[in-house]
Amino acid sequence: MTIEFTYNSARKQLATLLDRVTQDHDIVIIHRRGAEDVAMIAANELASLTESAYLLRSPQNAKRVLSALAHALKNES
Repeated sequence: MTIEFTYNSARKQLATLLDRVTQDHDIVIIHRRGAEDVAMIAANELASLTESAYLLRSPQNAKRVLSALAHALKNES
């Protein structure tokens, strides 16, 4: 789930937000006045997304990964 906070609101409850991000896997969007918004996600989720992006960067590798995923999903049914 994505939840949104202003910078001041997020600052006041930072420890709670960090717990929600790591324990509940929530994504927190922090709106900053006069600056770009920031998203907080758990470090392990960021690592997973980064690895997936790396694996899908090569068209040939992406084809293999997606083929394996389709095969795995077919066998689940």
